[in-house]
Amino acid sequence: MFEGLFVDLVGTNPVVQALAGGLVIAGMNMVGALLVLVVRDPSERALDGALGFAAGVMLAASFTSLIVPGVDLTEIVVPGVPATGLLAPVPVLAGIVLGVLVLDQADHWVPHVHVLVTGQSRPDQTVVDAKVASVILFIVAITIHNMPEGLAVGVGFGSGDVANGLSLMLAIGLQNVPEGLAVSVAAVNAGFDRRTYAVLTGIRSGLVEIPLTVIGAVAVAIAAPVLPYAMGFAAGGMLFVISDEILPETHSRGHERVATLGTMLGVVVMLYLDVALAA
Repeated sequence: MFEGLFVDLVGTNPVVQALAGGLVIAGMNMVGALLVLVVRDPSERALDGALGFAAGVMLAASFTSLIVPGVDLTEIVVPGVPATGLLAPVPVLAGIVLGVLVLDQADHWVPHVHVLVTGQSRPDQTVVDAKVASVILFIVAITIHNMPEGLAVGVGFGSGDVANGLSLMLAIGLQNVPEGLAVSVAAVNAGFDRRTYAVLTGIRSGLVEIPLTVIGAVAVAIAAPVLPYAMGFAAGGMLFVISDEILPETHSRGHERVATLGTMLGVVVMLYLDVALAA
């Protein structure tokens, strides 16, 4: 029913569907960012639990909506590669490796999101001036952090599987709420005004997802053989963000149990959505 309603509203063009998906996930990020005006001072425990939930949603979505469908599509769109056997997962795995490498290099080029949220440096972080770091963080680091999410939604719709695209849209949208709030809270903790800079920064951090959804959909529509690689790339980028940024952040302030329960809840919710939308 939800799939039919979505198609009735936006049509059957995968690129238009991806654009609609990008608007939805950016809108959910905006909702999270605006929560800083209502939730004046969220506890670290609550924030870690919410970010753990976001990590769980992204973790499940990486496998159910990107990696597994990418392997299933390999035989159809990649000539000479069978659906089963030793070569079947190679395109998706190659995409995962590339996604991890790109995000890893990007992480070295700009400060970690972790630094401004916690105020603590990491041994593998490039040292930069504090004032410059804050500007780079909000303009570049958060953008890079959100890139694989927008790309994932675009690739999902670009594959032609509307149910899969909707699963990714809902998954990324759900996790964007606590993520948007976390960015705004980080801005407030850094001394920026709550109403102007903090909120606008939280909203702006999700805007990059809109063009990337379109780019992802157009790329796979033009060159269908890249689809398994693109799905793997998006999954690899999301898995890197989960492991390198979100989980270490949620386990750095003594709330490991709450964060872990949040992660498990996120996995359960995403698995339910994936099965329900496919029904």
